[in-house]
Amino acid sequence: MASSGGASALFRLVAAMVCLTIPAEAGAACLRGVNLAGAEFGKGRGTYGKDYTYPSAEAIAYFAGKGFNAVRLPFKWERLQPRLNRGFDKAERKRLAATVKALRDAGMTVILDPHNYAYYGNNQIGSAKVPDSAFADLWKRLAEDYKDDDGVQFGLMNEPYDVTATQWLASANAAMAAIRETGAKNLVLVPGTIWTGAHSWEQERDGGANGTVMLGIKDPANNYAYEVHQYLDDDFSGKAETCARADDAMKALQGFTDWLKRNGKRGFLGEFGGSADKACLDGLARMTALVGQKQAVWTGWTYWAGGDWWPATEPLNIQPTVDGDRPQLAALIAGGGLPAKPGSCPALP
Repeated sequence: MASSGGASALFRLVAAMVCLTIPAEAGAACLRGVNLAGAEFGKGRGTYGKDYTYPSAEAIAYFAGKGFNAVRLPFKWERLQPRLNRGFDKAERKRLAATVKALRDAGMTVILDPHNYAYYGNNQIGSAKVPDSAFADLWKRLAEDYKDDDGVQFGLMNEPYDVTATQWLASANAAMAAIRETGAKNLVLVPGTIWTGAHSWEQERDGGANGTVMLGIKDPANNYAYEVHQYLDDDFSGKAETCARADDAMKALQGFTDWLKRNGKRGFLGEFGGSADKACLDGLARMTALVGQKQAVWTGWTYWAGGDWWPATEPLNIQPTVDGDRPQLAALIAGGGLPAKPGSCPALP
């Protein structure tokens, strides 16, 4: 990517600015990554290259070169498996496998992310049309494909949101059982419901709080972590350019960290992000610093988002421009420190 002197100067200035806001003892997160969006784009199955895409070799090389050591890879369940309980679409399976290989060849951990919000089409997981057994079948097939590579992690589902925690626990446990029945030992990332927000993890709702109900996860391999997402804007959705609630987001992450410690569990920050606004940059640096300091319970983070097809005007986008790196990158580097060495993820407390 081309880089102008002005952009480089801005990058250095932002890095210096955010370094002043984090504690001196900040460590590097084990996984220090980015969501490379594109394969979840578009409606329905769509057409590859027109409605959706997978990360390009250039994008992979860029982020690997910047020190990112992980990619959360969103994709659409319906494209990979056009009919429930049937084999994967051959072309889509090949695209996914080729992307995973390219990322692994670049030295990056890959987090598989069915980006479906606990739905298949218009039907919710756990319903009569999409029973838990169908969700388990998806994960059985994925686990069979990737069980021999412990550098591939299994993110069960992106942001279940309108299902109760009790129902989602049943679905998650069905998928977990199917994964382990294949012999796969890969780390599994388990989200909660209500968009799996760190800020709402312990809030009581119909069907119970994530922080209580999701302790019922059953994993014969005992190799899982709870995935949370946390944005910094007014409603924690990540839709605004401002980060008015950055302090509250930090409190939410600290609260979730405390929950992990109390319960002897591990956590993963699967999505967070902000614009180039100063409050956002400061918040991003503080969030990555917190995760880096608490490696006993945090396995790492992946920023939302990069990817070849993001419009340049998308505020949270960190795909580089023709002028070079975006300011958010400096904040992530300042907060996250150097990438961890392979195999340095924390063991279960």
